[in-house]
Amino acid sequence: MNKVIKWIDDRLPIFHFINKDLVEYPTPKNLNYMWNFGSLSGITLLIMIISGIFLAMHYVPHVDKAFDSVERIMRDVNGGWLIRYIHMNGASMFFIVVYAHMFRGLYYGSYKAPRELLWMLGIVILLLMMATAFMGYVLPWGQMSFWGATVITNLFSAFPGGESIVHWLWGGFSVDNPTLNRFFVLHYLFPFLIIGVTALHLVALHQFGSNNPLGIDRTKPSDSVPFHPYYTIKDLFGLGVYLTIYAVLIFFAPNFFGEPDNYIPANPLVTPPHIVPEWYFLPFYAILRSIPSKLGGVLAMFSAIFVLFILPFLDRHPVRSGRFRPYYKILFWVFVVNCFILGWVGGKPPEGIYLMLGRLCTLYYFFHFIALYPLLARYEPRVKLPDGFDDLAKH
Repeated sequence: MNKVIKWIDDRLPIFHFINKDLVEYPTPKNLNYMWNFGSLSGITLLIMIISGIFLAMHYVPHVDKAFDSVERIMRDVNGGWLIRYIHMNGASMFFIVVYAHMFRGLYYGSYKAPRELLWMLGIVILLLMMATAFMGYVLPWGQMSFWGATVITNLFSAFPGGESIVHWLWGGFSVDNPTLNRFFVLHYLFPFLIIGVTALHLVALHQFGSNNPLGIDRTKPSDSVPFHPYYTIKDLFGLGVYLTIYAVLIFFAPNFFGEPDNYIPANPLVTPPHIVPEWYFLPFYAILRSIPSKLGGVLAMFSAIFVLFILPFLDRHPVRSGRFRPYYKILFWVFVVNCFILGWVGGKPPEGIYLMLGRLCTLYYFFHFIALYPLLARYEPRVKLPDGFDDLAKH
């Protein structure tokens, strides 16, 4: 450390922090590429914030000008089409890596003690992402933007006194200019709130260290390796693959996840034949529509996320990793398939076989967490775990 860096570090220990938590930080030596999704989520968040700042310089949050301002970004602003496609597809890429991160946590038991608060902070980040993505979807002010905002905000009217909540969200008696203005402001500010919760998420992570595919605690110094260069190289390789897929989406299929109706200016007098949210909301949208009661559907939709908060207290099985839990492993993949079916049903009309399938999958979604997890914790066989990362030959 030269004199200048030492002088700074004595007064602001930023270099000490970098060395301790990003370079020499002891990391389990058996992490696989499923552990890349956490860093990819953070990088995607930065991409979204940077591209969003440039878009905000040209966007006009007014009902008469919003749609045209987006068209101007696409046609007249230098590189505007690229910035918008990066931001628009970045939302989908963000949810892909976060969902993969969560499924990895479910399979390997990363929500179990002592990492319960780490998991809960992750769910808070997911909720903030959903709110940010919903408000961002309204900003282009196309047909799907307007009617999506109308349908989703009206869900709060199901609660007692909900009409007042809806009018407060709208800033009036319909989705109009005040709604667009406040959604723009909140969409701009929420990502910085996500950064704050992410910082807490990282503090909680470093308190006990990363979980690992075996789900066992490190017992020997040989079980760990420094984060740099072993995992920085691994993360960079994963980032290269990820950015390649991201670039292919931007340059060759930029509207793959988009809705054609959103390229039509918002018209309060013409309702689209089939109003659907973005794909990352479809499983929860299917749960909402599967309940005949409006209030029941809204409660079920919010409960589908709330149940994730209490997951560490539902699964009391002492073994973390699904690698050593044969029944849990099977039910995990059943749950993954169930989530994909819910997403598929959420994009279909709520009638006939789709409605029945949505109700069955909704029932299983809650049954999986509320009933099966406690039963597995009680009756699933408990194997003897390895004593260390190198003690797998006998298993």
